[in-house]
Amino acid sequence: MLYRYLIRPFLYRLPAETAHHLIIVLLKLAQTIPGGTWLLSKLFGSERTAPVSALGLSFPSAIGLAAGFDKDARVFPALFALGFGFVEVGTITAEPQPGNPRPRLFRLVRDRALVNRMGFNNLGAKQAAAHLSKIRRRPGTVLGINIGKTKLVPIEQAEADYEQSARCLGPYADYFVVNVSSPNTPGLRDLQAVDALRPILTAVRRVLDEVVTQRRVPLLVKIAPDLNDDDIVAVSRMALAMKLDGIIATNTTISRDGLLTPAHELSRIGAGGLSGAPLKQRSLDVLRLIRGTIGSDLTIISAGGIETAADAAARLDAGAQLVQVYSALVYEGPSLAGRLVDELRLKT
Repeated sequence: MLYRYLIRPFLYRLPAETAHHLIIVLLKLAQTIPGGTWLLSKLFGSERTAPVSALGLSFPSAIGLAAGFDKDARVFPALFALGFGFVEVGTITAEPQPGNPRPRLFRLVRDRALVNRMGFNNLGAKQAAAHLSKIRRRPGTVLGINIGKTKLVPIEQAEADYEQSARCLGPYADYFVVNVSSPNTPGLRDLQAVDALRPILTAVRRVLDEVVTQRRVPLLVKIAPDLNDDDIVAVSRMALAMKLDGIIATNTTISRDGLLTPAHELSRIGAGGLSGAPLKQRSLDVLRLIRGTIGSDLTIISAGGIETAADAAARLDAGAQLVQVYSALVYEGPSLAGRLVDELRLKT
């Protein structure tokens, strides 16, 4: 109630990216104050756990935070304190890059959605690794690391670019994600084609095995909802044949079908990936298609339009082992993860 009627209206008076940076600053401050993360967990987290086994790991719950929030791996301890069973940082590129020109993040309040064309703005793999090496993690937390292609690197050199990030960040990951599905890096989605994707995943797997010798780091690929069904089946079969550990379905969409936001406002906002409630049905359909293709052999993390415990339960019933939220955090506030964990426990 406090978030909905007091904090959210204040944040909505700020540009979306400014509000996001303010929240990052506050979370970082909470990490530096003795007892700060404990207080966050008491205020917003869940008193209960709902352990899930997936990817050879034990997750405190099935509710995770998708990549895009903590791009540079700076505030994940505070995010764990909010009740997330796992947090995925990134997307991180091998080289630092500023991303696309501002404004590049927009709220579609009528649709409970976001449009972003951030363009993988981040400080680069070396700086993220420096953060990860210095920040202490609470035992039992699960951290995913999501990597993408540096914008200025030509597509034909993408394999080496992903390798560089994996070499730098692999030792800090509980699981690792290759992102080839953002619509905001030119040509990136072309890498979802099986012939282009296979050598990248093979290279990243090899590097992870070289730099992390005491354990096996699970490797997943993140795909777009805009792939046609035949391509989704092809990627799923490739993941199975390559013995990948899982698939994240799905990233943002370039579609604007069925939105309540007026056309003139969408035109003013322009290009970018749409996330949030409008993805609900397509993301569920993609999940069912993947599970029907691969059987029970791989882990699926379902993302896209998950706002309620009923949404999360529908994904788990359809074959996902884990789910991720992102846009719903903007609309529901910091108590979202703890509430979903509590409500899911009541449903099971």
